[in-house]
Amino acid sequence: MKGYLIAQINVKNLDNYQEYLKNVTPIAQQFGAEYIIRAGKFEIMEGQWPYSRNVVIKFPSYEKAKEFYNSKEYEPIKKIRIDNAENNLII
Repeated sequence: MKGYLIAQINVKNLDNYQEYLKNVTPIAQQFGAEYIIRAGKFEIMEGQWPYSRNVVIKFPSYEKAKEFYNSKEYEPIKKIRIDNAENNLII
């Protein structure tokens, strides 16, 4: 069964966040990631959606998604995201 990482993000410091964007994709791809949604235009159809950036990443399995999130390769890059954006994230 495929695994999905779903994130809602409000970038607080775009200059520093650019470093995250530059480095995250090659690391995610090491774990078989395929970006389904990566920001882009959207329209709120119902309710509240307080995040300006939405990301959905498909992995070969739930386990691979968790391996990516907890990997030593992603750890320093994850810190850049956490330090420079407000985030909701599920796997």
